[in-house]
Amino acid sequence: MIPQDYQPYFVLILVAVLFFVLIREYIRPSLGFLFAVLTLLVTGILSPKEILSGFANESIASVLLLIQLTAGLRKNFNIEYFIDKLFRLGRKNSRQPMGYKSFMARMMFQVAALSSIVNNTPIVAIMTPYVFNWGRNNNIAPSKLLIPLSYATIMGGMITVIGTSTTLVLNGFLTDYKISSFHGKDLFIIGSIVTIVGVLLLIVISGRLLPERRDVLESFEKNAREYLIETVLAHNSTLTNNTVIDAGLRNLRGVYLVEIIRDDQVISPVEPTEELRKDDILIFAGNTEDVVDLVNSDRGLMLPNVANTDGLAQVNVVEAVVSNNSSLTGKTAKESNFRNRYDAAIVAIHRNGERLSGKIGEITLYQGDLLLLYAGPDFQEKVDINRDVFVVSKLKEIVKPERRKIISFLGIGAVAILMLLLGYFTLFTSLLIIFAIMIGLKMITVPDVKKENDLNLIAILVFSLALGQAMIKTGAGDLIGGWIMDLTSSYGNIAILASLLVLTTLLTSFITNVGAVSIAFPLAYAISNNLQVDGMPFYLAIAYSASAAFLTPIGYQTNLMVFGPGGYNFKDFVRIGIPVTVVYLATVLGCIIYLYRDILLRN
Repeated sequence: MIPQDYQPYFVLILVAVLFFVLIREYIRPSLGFLFAVLTLLVTGILSPKEILSGFANESIASVLLLIQLTAGLRKNFNIEYFIDKLFRLGRKNSRQPMGYKSFMARMMFQVAALSSIVNNTPIVAIMTPYVFNWGRNNNIAPSKLLIPLSYATIMGGMITVIGTSTTLVLNGFLTDYKISSFHGKDLFIIGSIVTIVGVLLLIVISGRLLPERRDVLESFEKNAREYLIETVLAHNSTLTNNTVIDAGLRNLRGVYLVEIIRDDQVISPVEPTEELRKDDILIFAGNTEDVVDLVNSDRGLMLPNVANTDGLAQVNVVEAVVSNNSSLTGKTAKESNFRNRYDAAIVAIHRNGERLSGKIGEITLYQGDLLLLYAGPDFQEKVDINRDVFVVSKLKEIVKPERRKIISFLGIGAVAILMLLLGYFTLFTSLLIIFAIMIGLKMITVPDVKKENDLNLIAILVFSLALGQAMIKTGAGDLIGGWIMDLTSSYGNIAILASLLVLTTLLTSFITNVGAVSIAFPLAYAISNNLQVDGMPFYLAIAYSASAAFLTPIGYQTNLMVFGPGGYNFKDFVRIGIPVTVVYLATVLGCIIYLYRDILLRN
């Protein structure tokens, strides 16, 4: 057991270690929080009851219910069709072509509004192909569009308490410590102003600060050397014992022979006089369609076992991005058993313009990699269960439910929401009623519930609350809060508020937004107690700065989802993220000062 006097310092060291390993990506966030909480349990700082209390937290339960409801809406309502009607993006022959800035304004304001009531992750997943289509049809690189898409959903999520997990988790802290919950009016005012200012800023600066990079499909067609496709020289191939030029592989349409792998030897560059041998592995780069035509010809080339599609009864060409914290990260397709696990074959890999080499099945995958897949009929279901990749192309139509189900769902759901707005029901009660309706109408089934339960997210939510409890219980929050006050108190309460905004923003840029909240809440709690004032302005500061994930692609899931498809690199986020973050924080600070001037301007 650790003596009580040393416990605050031990907790701070533990948080610092956790922060370091998460930044360096030595361990997945869920495991990092698990080991941190386990350490607190073993050392006697937290009891099992304190750790498990997070599972009974109403706000965390609300987050999980929102995930289930969002998935149910996507399953039963043709959201893609709704978005197509709303945005009308994929249409080449529009009577009134929309300009770049007009499209940006319409797209960002509408997705921001949608993100205030629907989880932003599925919105970005659904919107990405539409943004692709509009960019292509209007000769604008999607790299000019996809970061604004992600940022707009982040900002819009802060308009309401249900728009993002950040506010819900922070609301859970407030509930646990018998503090008044967020006022919906405050969130609406600040969130709306921040969103309007942020969107207008992005309209002005995106064209100049975002890179001009062709989308991955266009690159596949016009800059094919960035993509690798592996073929095998069949035993009965007529190409065997011929030179490359005699085999007709020297000047192929849209395809380039990059290298030959012969046993453990890599031959690159490939000379025209190089003789082909039985069992040679030929690595091509080029246009997907042309490579497929080459493989389907009678030349004697075939896809390797890891990418062979003979066993797939139904094949769709699909683009998917390796997600943050994916179990595929650091593994090859062979090591992850990708083919059997997802009912799909990896045909090609794109990594932000980086030149890849070697066999497709032996290339180590990383978060943000864009995979071109031949997907079988069970692919979508397996992706929903494993959640290791995000699909960025449309796979199938969503079946429309019966009219009776729609009327019943909308009617009872509207009553539940009305009761929430009138104050008769809590958010959790209203969500649970809507969830029960969807279960009763068979709009959500037990298998649906199972596959939508993200254990990593649950672990982070619950264990982050436990970590926050440890900081408050041991006085670690008071310790850092005292340091912050010592440095800024002479400049007034506004300086303290500003320092809290900056600190939380830095935390959320390199770890999860939930992790940032768990560290920052005890500081705000300690500061408000030391100042003996209402802590709401400080809690609002945490809420908005924990969602200010604009500086890095790893700060928020939606950033990572557009990272690969947009062909971005880390510097792209820093370049546009700095002005967006500065304006965002300045706007938040100004709004909070205005709303709580009696507290913050007090001497």
